[in-house]
Order: sequence, then C-alpha cells, then structure tokens
Amino acid sequence: MFGQETGVLFSRGVNGKWEWFKKSNGNVLEGKYLGEIHNGKPYGQGTLTHPNGTKYVGEFKDGLENGQGTYTWTNGRKYVGEWKDGKTHGQGTMNFPNGLKYEGEFKDGKGNGQGTLTWSDGKKYVGEWKKGKPWNTRLYDKDGNITKKVVNGEWIKP
Repeated sequence: MFGQETGVLFSRGVNGKWEWFKKSNGNVLEGKYLGEIHNGKPYGQGTLTHPNGTKYVGEFKDGLENGQGTYTWTNGRKYVGEWKDGKTHGQGTMNFPNGLKYEGEFKDGKGNGQGTLTWSDGKKYVGEWKKGKPWNTRLYDKDGNITKKVVNGEWIKP
C-alpha cells in the first residue's frame, strides 16, 4: 500500500477515546503495537499487546482489528477468526479456559448465526444463535441424544 510503513505505535485513552501515538508517555494503561502503519494508525499486519498481557495478532484497518486475527487473553481464553471494526465478526472459534468451545458465526462480538457450543465432556448446543444466546438450537448429550431444545429463544422439552 502506498505510504505504508512498519513501526511501533502506542494506544491510550484520551478524553474517553483510544488514540494512537508514535511515542510512549510511560502510561501504565498504554497498549503497544508493532506492525504495518498507514496515516498514523495500524493498517495491515501487526501485533497489539495490552498492558494486562492480552494480545491480538492479525490484520488491522484504520487502527482497529479488521480481517483475520487471533486474540489471546491472560486467563487462557482465545479467539481465532474474523474481525470487523475491532469486534469478533464473521467465522471464528472461541476457546474458554473451562473447556467450552464455540465454533461458528459471530456478529458485533457475540455468537450470532449458525454455531456449535461444545463442553469438554462432549455435550453440545448446535444451531442458531442470537446476540450470544441459543435461539433455535438443540442440546445433545455426549452420546448424541437430544436432551433440550431452544425454539425462538424459549426452552422446550424434546
């Protein structure tokens, strides 16, 4: 891309809004970005490390996570997939420290569309999700038997 460079930027909150800076001011709440830059913002491939240790590695556009990327939290939670405007959006997989795993569609940071939520013991919800909640899904036990259903967001017996 014309005018693109590689370098380091720092993010910090200014008047309630996150902004990008070429130099650190030593702020303990400052994030550090290393990667491609365009017009003073992350644009292209890069890594953003937050002060608490969480990290995003992937594509950026206009200073936000956009495209394919991986976000890793310090508690062991991890998302791998598509991003739009700084939120999980599109196809992806979210793994949780307690063994839960959601694979499917995301919108605005939540499971939305077709997806599967699997427990470490083999139980799973399969179907449609809305705003992070089961909408039209079936809950299967570890042997594949339907134990519960959700229809239009309401629990019903199978």
